[in-house]
Amino acid sequence: MCDARAVTSESRSPAASGGAVPDLTALAQVVARQRAEMDRLQEQAATSAVVERAKGALMALTSCTPEAAHEELLQRAKAAGHTLVEECWITLGTLVPPLGHATARPPAVAPPGPDGTVPAPHRPAPVEAPAPAGDDRGDPAALALLGRALVHVGTPHDLARCLQEHLAGPVGAEAVMIYRRLPGGGLDLIGHAGIDDTLAHQWRHVPPLSGVAAHDALDAREPRWLEDLPQDSARYLLIGDPARQWPSRAWLPVVGGGGRADMAIGVLRGSGGPFSRRSRALLLGAARLCAGRLRAFDVRPEHGTDVPEEVRALFDALPGLTVLLTPLRSPAGEVEDYRIDAVTRQTVDVLGRGGRDLVGRRVLECWPAVAEEPLWRGLLDTLGSGEPYESEPYAQQEFVAGGQELALYSVRAARVGDGLLLTWLRQESSDRQVQRLADLQRLGRLGWATWNLVTHEAAWSSQVYELCDRDPGHGPVRLEELAHLALPEDAPALARAVRELLVAGEPFDVLFRKKSGAATRHLRIVAEAVRDADGTPVQVHGFVQDLTAQRSAELALVESERAILAQQGILQAERMLAGRLQHALLPMPRRPVRLAGLRVDLAYLPAESGIHVGGDWFSAIELPDGDALFVVGDVAGHGLDAVATMAQLRFTAKGMIFTGSSLTGALARLNTLLLHSRDTKGTATLVLARYQPAERRLLWAQAGHLPPLLLRDGEARYLERPRGVLLGATETPVFEEAECRLRPGDRLLLFTDGLVERPGEGIELGLERLAKTAAAHRTDAPGSLGPLLASMLEGERRDDVCVLDIRVPREPA
Repeated sequence: MCDARAVTSESRSPAASGGAVPDLTALAQVVARQRAEMDRLQEQAATSAVVERAKGALMALTSCTPEAAHEELLQRAKAAGHTLVEECWITLGTLVPPLGHATARPPAVAPPGPDGTVPAPHRPAPVEAPAPAGDDRGDPAALALLGRALVHVGTPHDLARCLQEHLAGPVGAEAVMIYRRLPGGGLDLIGHAGIDDTLAHQWRHVPPLSGVAAHDALDAREPRWLEDLPQDSARYLLIGDPARQWPSRAWLPVVGGGGRADMAIGVLRGSGGPFSRRSRALLLGAARLCAGRLRAFDVRPEHGTDVPEEVRALFDALPGLTVLLTPLRSPAGEVEDYRIDAVTRQTVDVLGRGGRDLVGRRVLECWPAVAEEPLWRGLLDTLGSGEPYESEPYAQQEFVAGGQELALYSVRAARVGDGLLLTWLRQESSDRQVQRLADLQRLGRLGWATWNLVTHEAAWSSQVYELCDRDPGHGPVRLEELAHLALPEDAPALARAVRELLVAGEPFDVLFRKKSGAATRHLRIVAEAVRDADGTPVQVHGFVQDLTAQRSAELALVESERAILAQQGILQAERMLAGRLQHALLPMPRRPVRLAGLRVDLAYLPAESGIHVGGDWFSAIELPDGDALFVVGDVAGHGLDAVATMAQLRFTAKGMIFTGSSLTGALARLNTLLLHSRDTKGTATLVLARYQPAERRLLWAQAGHLPPLLLRDGEARYLERPRGVLLGATETPVFEEAECRLRPGDRLLLFTDGLVERPGEGIELGLERLAKTAAAHRTDAPGSLGPLLASMLEGERRDDVCVLDIRVPREPA
């Protein structure tokens, strides 16, 4: 029976030796976080697009700056108690005239003029969105969620499904129908959710009849609440077969800019009774939010231009990208925008609309970024002076033959009467090829060169002059004098290559160095000859390439490899020295040791990875009074320092016990030794055990070490640890002793943590595995420690392993 004088609940965390095995759960969590972050970024991008549309719409109407438009939206949202997204949808639904889509890059004010002043465009008063009836917003949280969801809606059917989903809980909506009023007065079903296709087909087109609640709501521009089925059936033609499928319903006009109501939303409920005030406010708020989204589906251009149809037909037949513009002026006479009166079929705006779809629209509606570009000032100057304007070339991606190609364009403007003719001119392919060649030479740090051997003329690209540090005014270097560019050490090889090319027409590829100021440039020249009909070289063409950066990297890599090899040699020598020192300090017996009537097997296995020797150690000696002393320790770290600390602790501990110190006293003095030693500032763990054979009593103490494992009668359990912290951790440690009575046939294992630790695994699992493995190996034959170690140490060992296997002989039968 074993009794502990003091028991502590402290447990030692496994030392982080080596790398860690990836945790699949942790990897799954990382993937989940990345997906959530991607969803968040997509949500943010979609929401930002709606905000930018509203900003662009305000800017096009009021000619304000992007910052002013954003501040205006924030102030409106704050005053109405809306979120910013809600206010943007409401703003897009109530602006006059309808602007359609804006882009993520809104227009700004015109650039400064030649005198540094900025024209002050006319700014109409901001259009205020009508407030809902009453002060109750219904359910602000639901409206906020709906506003965010609308950014992902792409069709009227998506919008209907979105409304049904968000209104089902707070209002009880089972079906949603969206109608658009046709020019003839009828209604067209453009979106629905919660109704089957048969019913949708029956009610797809509603003629302009009386007794239709949607018509009534649009004509009055007020909602119609159908809350009494018998009364409503007598007044209106109700949708549904049977009509009682939806005992209550609401028809909400979507009122846009100028008080127009061209669309109606129907919300059909499966429950009867009146709509509560909160439900009514929520439905009105939802209709206001949907106005902007619905108008984006039904963008109609502003017509009313006085350009003859013959002119538009002429533009239809013209090639290229051309538009005819009429300036739109404020009451003060300043140009606010331009109306598109005629356009060629190839012209497309930022939203993909083209041809006659653009007639009647405004320039800032189709190309909002124009207000931020020099083109806006160029158009104003052309209107004022009559002088044509041509912009600087700019690059644009185009789809050509199934792929993308970078094309160069410039814009030309000319005054035609009171308007402007705007044309996009595509640069010729030869110009693009020249530009591409120049870019290739600049980015690749190379240039071309040719030498005519008949006329003795030569030509270099500008990049070759730069690489060779030669003034272009001095002209190219003659081929025969090319070696003069190289350093004296490299000149002979370059001159020999030139001679072989001139005589035999042999191509060459030569590396040479050239002084460039205080630095040295590494160049490569490749050349080949063009022969005439007789095989005589008549022309040489080639290229020069700067390899300085690559060569510098190669030299740095060589130097790094040399340093690594030198460091490996030093570390290998240190390992060899430490190994020899460790072997001298810690000799291993070849057979089991008999101490105080006990049989002791010892094992020490160094780590297989790394080049450092560890600080694990043991002692098993017989004391003068016949007792046995067992010590197992582990010094933190590796290498010569760890071996030196191990030797110091090993011999000091034995000396203290030999001179009569108690176990706890020896641990306290060893702790002081580590704290105040000049040579070592590390820490160590330790187990000290003293066995008294007369009473078969084992006294033991520990300093932050794992407890011994006792195997008795086929069962394995760990001894309860007395108090004790690792050596070198504190000035005031507390150490206690514990006692255990051993019985014949008992087996006691003292070990270091390398036996039980595995990367990525808790120490408790390793201790449990050791207990199970030791219980399974019940043989008492000498050398039985080997199979136990083989079972425990599968794979590569990343830490040293030290084990004392103590066995109490069985009593003779």
